[in-house]
Amino acid sequence: MSIHKKDFKKVTTNVLQEMKRNGEKIGMLTAYDYTMAKMVDRAGIDVILVGDSASNVMAGHETTLPITLDQMIYHASSVVRAVDRALVVVDLPFGTYQGNSKEALSSAVRVMKESGGHSVKLEGGAEIIESIQRILTAGIPVMGHLGLTPQSIYKFGTYTVRAKEEEEANKLIEDAKLLEDTGCFALVLEKVPARLAQKVAESISIPVIGIGAGSGVDGQVLVTHDLLGMTHEFSPRFLRRYLSLYDEITGAIQAYVQDVKSVDFPNEKEQY
Repeated sequence: MSIHKKDFKKVTTNVLQEMKRNGEKIGMLTAYDYTMAKMVDRAGIDVILVGDSASNVMAGHETTLPITLDQMIYHASSVVRAVDRALVVVDLPFGTYQGNSKEALSSAVRVMKESGGHSVKLEGGAEIIESIQRILTAGIPVMGHLGLTPQSIYKFGTYTVRAKEEEEANKLIEDAKLLEDTGCFALVLEKVPARLAQKVAESISIPVIGIGAGSGVDGQVLVTHDLLGMTHEFSPRFLRRYLSLYDEITGAIQAYVQDVKSVDFPNEKEQY
């Protein structure tokens, strides 16, 4: 199968839709700080997600729920300062858009003005459509998120695959079409059966980016710290570790400690 690839100097929402039309897969990764975002952007990633997964990865919380809007803006502004090419998508955190469309707009406006992010991402379908509509009226691009929605973990009670049963699968398809019709420029599908994800991707014109959703979608997203093996407790089926930095970094620090204690560091060439 041939790969269609066009060199875009700057990735925009329109570029992502062009990539889908041309059959070019979309690469998306997370970043929460300047240094990591600079490396991810220089490596040629198309989309950088400033995810509320920072709650887990950066702050050590069990779920994504505790992270605040102020914290998300801090992470997003750090990322934006590093990025030249990628489209930056910022998660609206739990409690900033559900059930109150005016608050949703206020939250999205703060993200855009204070961080410089390029778009926002919200979890859910029909139940949050008023919030999405209000945000879109302000000209703010919105990415949807269906399937496993981590902000609703206490409702689901588990991180297992979603939409395996017909009723939930049908609702997911309906929600995907609703998000497209409402004006979302793309959506994430998390932990849903591969055949269902492919069906969704083929039934709508906006890009569908998967995580644990098989290869039949328009792109893939992973948490960068997981991909690099900086985390080691988390090992879902969909995760491919490209490095084992946890072991390498730990080993390097152990060597540094040993060199300091043995007065091997600094040596004569490493001092003034």
